[in-house]
Amino acid sequence: MPRYPIEVTGSTKQPLGMPAAAFLRDYWQKRPLLIRQAFPGFQSPISPEDLAGLACEEAALSRIVLHDRKRDRWELRTGPFDEAMFPELPRQDWTLLVQDVDKWDMDIRDLLKAFRFLPAWRLDDIMVSFAAPGGSVGAHVDQYDVFLLQAQGHRRWQIDSRPGAPLDFRDDVELKLLTHFDADHDWVLGPGDMLYLPPGVPHHGVAEDACLTFSVGMRAPSRAELMVDLAEELAASLPDEARYADPDLAPPADAWEIDEAAFGRLRAALADLQALDEQRLRTWFGRFITQYRAGGEIAAPARPPNADAVATALDQGGMLLRHPHARVAWTRDGRKASLFANGLVQSMGIADARRLAAAERLDAAGLAALGAAGREALHTLVAAGHYQLVKPRRRR
Repeated sequence: MPRYPIEVTGSTKQPLGMPAAAFLRDYWQKRPLLIRQAFPGFQSPISPEDLAGLACEEAALSRIVLHDRKRDRWELRTGPFDEAMFPELPRQDWTLLVQDVDKWDMDIRDLLKAFRFLPAWRLDDIMVSFAAPGGSVGAHVDQYDVFLLQAQGHRRWQIDSRPGAPLDFRDDVELKLLTHFDADHDWVLGPGDMLYLPPGVPHHGVAEDACLTFSVGMRAPSRAELMVDLAEELAASLPDEARYADPDLAPPADAWEIDEAAFGRLRAALADLQALDEQRLRTWFGRFITQYRAGGEIAAPARPPNADAVATALDQGGMLLRHPHARVAWTRDGRKASLFANGLVQSMGIADARRLAAAERLDAAGLAALGAAGREALHTLVAAGHYQLVKPRRRR
């Protein structure tokens, strides 16, 4: 049986310390991996002060976790926070966490390009945490893949990679913390180091000094979430008169028994679940996954520009910029394709779907490369607020 190293060294050409195909084959959803200098010479594009300012925004999803070491008590506070609160926090043992920072900061968002070896629709968000010395969120376990990139300062990470590690949770804290945690690996990460953890690996991070950590998390809906949403999708398409029925009813031997004939009628009533066709399944999933765990709503502009106004502005040097909360994916449908954007679905050619899905920004050349169906879809997205038209600056 081959032995897989748990620690490797990355480089500018190979951030994973190996080809992406090797990482996906040997580590992805299988085993943890520490990559020293995955991002050599990394400097955080965001400061702790900027993160604190973001945590004060109404629309930002932010939390603070404080730990009383003497009593081993944990306190969870949820934002938005008042700026005046931060100077009152203790010098140690607390952590500020802000979700979806890639939706607020384009320099943070650019980091996602380094993870294009994964399907873009699987990437969820970049959470940024600032921890005072000793700050932690406790020993816990995640049910999704996560890449923990050290951005500033130093954090000690301990993990338990052994099969059958205990996963019981404490019942005396609001956070889902593990009752028992016994590490078999212990590292201190500095700027540019990155730790990959597959789902279900217990881990515990503690700040050695004031530090920033970027957490690149995946979208991983549970089977229960998938089943519930699919059932709701199918149910919404059924008329109210489509009900359990028994026109073939015969006098029962026992009025209280649910007999075999009743179960047969039940199966017939649920036939839509069993006979779900492939195209309907693809359409549902594309809509679902581009809406799942949405970071925020996209509001349509009061007066969206029409197609001619967009084309004119782009010809003059303007740009269409995708809304940071837009989630996009596409799938093949024979020789055609379906483009999904936050639950919207539009049909077009494969080349157009591929271009629009990857288009964080569009200029005149990008618009010209689209076919008629792609242009129509783009106009729909502009009208829905998925793209903002930035007009060229006027020369003085």
